[in-house]
Amino acid sequence: MTATRNAKHIPVKVPADLLNLLDSFPDPKILLDGKYRIIAANTAYRREFGSARNIEGQFCYALSHHYDKPCDQAGENCPLRDSMESGEPNRVLHVHHTSAGREHVEVEVVPVKNEAGNTLYYMETMHSLRHAREGVQDRQMVGYSRPFNRMLELAKRVAAKESSVLLLGESGTGKELVAHAIHDMSPRASAPFVALECSGLTETLFESEMFGYEKGAFTGAVGRKTGLVEAVRGGTLFLDEVGDIPLTLQVKLLRLMEAGTYRRIGGLEPLCADFRLVAATHRDLAEMVRNGTFRQDLYFRINVFPIQLPPLRERTEDLPMLVKTLLTRLEPGRRITLSEESMAALMRHDFPGNVRELRNVLERALIMIDGNTIQPHHLYLDTMRSVKKEVAESRPFEEIAPLENLEQRYLAWAAKKFQGDRKALAEHLGISERTLYRKLRNAEPASPDN
Repeated sequence: MTATRNAKHIPVKVPADLLNLLDSFPDPKILLDGKYRIIAANTAYRREFGSARNIEGQFCYALSHHYDKPCDQAGENCPLRDSMESGEPNRVLHVHHTSAGREHVEVEVVPVKNEAGNTLYYMETMHSLRHAREGVQDRQMVGYSRPFNRMLELAKRVAAKESSVLLLGESGTGKELVAHAIHDMSPRASAPFVALECSGLTETLFESEMFGYEKGAFTGAVGRKTGLVEAVRGGTLFLDEVGDIPLTLQVKLLRLMEAGTYRRIGGLEPLCADFRLVAATHRDLAEMVRNGTFRQDLYFRINVFPIQLPPLRERTEDLPMLVKTLLTRLEPGRRITLSEESMAALMRHDFPGNVRELRNVLERALIMIDGNTIQPHHLYLDTMRSVKKEVAESRPFEEIAPLENLEQRYLAWAAKKFQGDRKALAEHLGISERTLYRKLRNAEPASPDN
């Protein structure tokens, strides 16, 4: 059922009452035939896609995507194609060219049938996606690449539900931003969004933060403390790095999720919990379950709807837009640009720290520049991943040596190769400057490539 530009178009007569109904909706709506042609459009659609043009007879993909062929032939999921094949409604998230520029749009196609059950038309509705509330542009996610759009589509689908969501992905991919987006697109958007960093929580701190306590519950409890579960009532509770919760505390979270009730520390009265859970982790929870370091029952309780966040290296086409947005946020009111060489250097980098690393790179560059153009020498790209790979490939292991000796040899090599001061090297190695100096004093003088 491939459409062509040269296909002869015969106008379809649409009943006047259906046209009036179509025009009564505030969202852009069109009627389509089975060959991707628009046979009717409401006022909202004409406003979005240009009232000056004769819309009837145009192909939907030409107006929405500026494609010369149907979107399913251009690598997209086409809701019209899927609806024609299944006879059922279908919706996807697309990027459309609208009067406001490129926008994320949720496209829903519904077959319009006669009394005999035969499909006469396909009604397509477009909802512009707003995944951050007004006035909170710092939470606006940026990207039009297909991996990003797929992630955003899943977030939009689950936002309207009450299901628990598990966000998976590398550090720095923006899991809290996605959690905020799910909250902002949900019926709970007007209620609180509360986040808890789970790394390093002790049992006492976990219970105190989550459930609160009564006055006099323990030494130092001079008044009642409201816990996060109580503070988030009606909203969304975001547990970041849920994989770091110790086994002894996992059972407490499971009990809260299963029973829906809790008690403040020192309290007797059971309280009802009312929140939607969004959890996030960079760990492989399934592997942790197999290793016995994460409870299987809790895993199944929070893993109702998993969403994988793509790393930046898999969405490099979003990089120019991300750079522009981050520079605007870092230096509002100042027009900063990147030279072609600088952008090329960013495009070559694999960004092990993802968007968080990109932000750091740009922030450092803004400190270094005196003008308004970022040049390659202003960029400081973290090369530790490639450095470690180079060490492994240039010096295959030919002996079994104590780990301490290997560390000393690596440190001596890194100190020789690293283009920066000792403080910066310590930061990249994840140790203090004092520890680095101490280790270097003990390191062997010979480097691995000698």
